[in-house]
Amino acid sequence: MTIFQRVDRLKAAIEGVRPFEGAMLDEIRRYYRIGLTWSSNAIEGNTLTESETKVLLEDGLTAGGKPLRDSFEAIGHAEAYDFMFSLLQSASISEEDARTMHRMFYRNIDESAAGSYRSRAVLITGSSYPVTEPGRISGEMASLFEWANSERGGYHPVEFAAQLHKRFVFIHPFVDGNGRISRLLMNAALIQDGYLPAVILPILRREYIDLLERARTDDRPFAEFIAARVLESEKEMLRLLHIPEGR
Repeated sequence: MTIFQRVDRLKAAIEGVRPFEGAMLDEIRRYYRIGLTWSSNAIEGNTLTESETKVLLEDGLTAGGKPLRDSFEAIGHAEAYDFMFSLLQSASISEEDARTMHRMFYRNIDESAAGSYRSRAVLITGSSYPVTEPGRISGEMASLFEWANSERGGYHPVEFAAQLHKRFVFIHPFVDGNGRISRLLMNAALIQDGYLPAVILPILRREYIDLLERARTDDRPFAEFIAARVLESEKEMLRLLHIPEGR
């Protein structure tokens, strides 16, 4: 049994008890809001702990001694996460959705750059591959979402989500926040298709980055890594719902 088949088996077990709609979706949105915001920011070097992120988002209290930018990143990511759930009534994701997510995430950090494509070249630390030149970003972003809307049905939903993540981050359209937006887009695609989010914990950062770099020439291991993260979310949900995994 492939990891994609295992993911589908657990998905069916969860849906057999709690249909992926209505109250269940609302519970999932609330449950992952803190964890996804914390983990996605932590991968990028944000110093807030999960507890500090929770207090900030739920009580509005900033962590003493931590950079203000870290709080802005948490607040912005949570807003973009909430917007992600507004996309679930649609079966597609647009270029404008990606720009809106970035605008929400980045506006308290640099309003002039929020939602705008970068106008300068950037180098990605640890990567031996160049990202898209500024003058080609608009064209490649348009092509990416044309591909997403025309070819989505040709992939397993988890593989499609991994492909969307990979292709977006290789374009690297924004001056900052590309990894976070790519993970939000990936999870939007997963949830649209009835799957739980892929939570990439900071402890997995090196493996994640290495597989993403390898995906330039061989993206199967990266797709399987994303599937494994979805599988862990499903196992956690089974435990929370008291559903035996072998059901």
